[in-house]
Amino acid sequence: MPRGFLLVMDSVGCGGAEDAASYGDEGANTLGHIAQACAQGAGDRIGLRKGPLHLPFMQALGLGNAMAASIGQTTALPPAERPCGQWGYGIEQSAGKDTPSGHWEIAGAPQLRAWGYFPDQVPALPKSLTDALVREAQLPGLLGNCHASGTEILERFGVEHIKTGQPIVYTSVDSVLQIAAHEEHFGRERLYAVCAIARRLCDPLAIGRVIARPFIGEHPGAFTRTPFRKDFAMPPPEGNLFDRAHEAGRTIMSLGKIGDIFAHRNTGEEIKAAGNMPLFDRLLEATPRLADGGFLFANFVDFDTEFGHRRDVPGYAAALEAFDNRLPAFAQLMRPGDLAIITADHGNDPVFRGTDHTREHVPILVFGPGVSPHPIGARKSFADIAATLVQHLGLSPVMSGRAWPMD
Repeated sequence: MPRGFLLVMDSVGCGGAEDAASYGDEGANTLGHIAQACAQGAGDRIGLRKGPLHLPFMQALGLGNAMAASIGQTTALPPAERPCGQWGYGIEQSAGKDTPSGHWEIAGAPQLRAWGYFPDQVPALPKSLTDALVREAQLPGLLGNCHASGTEILERFGVEHIKTGQPIVYTSVDSVLQIAAHEEHFGRERLYAVCAIARRLCDPLAIGRVIARPFIGEHPGAFTRTPFRKDFAMPPPEGNLFDRAHEAGRTIMSLGKIGDIFAHRNTGEEIKAAGNMPLFDRLLEATPRLADGGFLFANFVDFDTEFGHRRDVPGYAAALEAFDNRLPAFAQLMRPGDLAIITADHGNDPVFRGTDHTREHVPILVFGPGVSPHPIGARKSFADIAATLVQHLGLSPVMSGRAWPMD
């Protein structure tokens, strides 16, 4: 039986979203602007990388072709004359530009309910929510309560948090409540317990995620978030790719934060690692173990958290090149009949204003032994990815999406 692999490069959008202006993101193009910056020398960093963006494996599959199709013109990452994979781009139908909506749509069950958001004001969270959280979690109070980036808010409130024991709560333009606390002074498990309470309190507000953000350090400039982030997500809509694979009794593997995104429902064996490259190591270890007919879904989050939000062009470029460099080893482990799809869930343009995600198309690259190279065009929903995979795996149709022709 054939196997299916779905690799999400978190935030690696390719511009061109028709509704970008509605999100304040007109002109955003994560891949295009990184490639342009590298071509102009703005992607250089001593000891890290230098020169034009070099992604030979994905370029051979048709990455440059997908980028050009997405925005209607050639970018600094040139199209391949004869791509060896199937290539195209996806258009998100779900409202929002965050992780759950992107991944749920990729899995074939788009979010139909409108997300809830916290206003960009101080305080950002309603008093009823913060009062209940303080009471139920037995907290001495809360710090922050505003829109902020994760690194900046630690610098502002980290010392006071250590002194008072009050967790730091903050949000963004996404449907999210983030709670930061010191691993040693406050405790990681205690932070998780607080977030579990916050998850329940946020359900009536339709907040997509509550995220635990443990950190270490004793003073500004030394505060560092640890790898033990944990997402508490709303349950995804029924009828997604995980549900269909589970119903059919298939082996399922989830790498990275996939289990958190899908509220651990039918996500099979969950494999964690701190960072893209350790996670790719786990991918190479898991691929031979995946049974015939099995499905593996991986998220590589560093592109987003470490480089997109921090507007770090050289770091983002280096991460892309490191990921591309590992793909040939993965391809060598694929068996006849296997199908792999590389895509993204949204954008996070590191040259764009602010620090938030950006509304963009996402590239779709398809490869595997015996895959017939051809363009798959503009896919009207990310859900087409799941529809294609369930067809390939012989599973029941997902809630939404239309498969593209494989031949």
